[in-house]
Amino acid sequence: MILSHFWGLLTEPDHEWNSIRKNPPGLLQLYLGQIIWLAALPAISTYIGTTMVGWSLPGNDDVVRLTSDSALWMALLAWLATISGVAVMSWFMQWMSSNFNSNPSLTDCTAFTCYTAYPLFLIGLSGLYPSLWVAICAGTAAVSATAYLLYSGLHIFMKIPKEQGFIYASSILCIGLVVLVSIMITTVIFWGMGIGPEYVQSY
Repeated sequence: MILSHFWGLLTEPDHEWNSIRKNPPGLLQLYLGQIIWLAALPAISTYIGTTMVGWSLPGNDDVVRLTSDSALWMALLAWLATISGVAVMSWFMQWMSSNFNSNPSLTDCTAFTCYTAYPLFLIGLSGLYPSLWVAICAGTAAVSATAYLLYSGLHIFMKIPKEQGFIYASSILCIGLVVLVSIMITTVIFWGMGIGPEYVQSY
């Protein structure tokens, strides 16, 4: 269902956002039927890529991989962080909505967050082949698509003027950056506790 919505959002965003707003999935359906599986996509892909494929550092032909246990812990934590990130962004979106004369439910905000972040979930497939240039190119494309969905769809979904939608979307984007930095800080803390990468080097 989410894939059909995604293509609709790219081709007919006005119609698709209105359709989602009128018939949003339930909150439990969103998490159990979509979010936990989409969040697992980058985690599983990166686990496979870092343990089986590996990567080489610039100027060095040696292939570096992570141990299975280390990669498993990191994939699990990344999966939990992604799910938590969706929940936090949804809550902030609902919390700010009253400032823009909108009154969406938490389910509405979660649905919007899920559909808007779909390119970021999908780009997790690039983790199957760990590479700096692949990550940069894929990440740029995914962030661009997500920003397009956010700015083009928020005012439609929230039923507010386009000018207010731009300010609302920019606020959400700033919060998203704060959430990202918070996840990075949490990652450093876990590394300090001993839950970090352990490398296996092939010669």
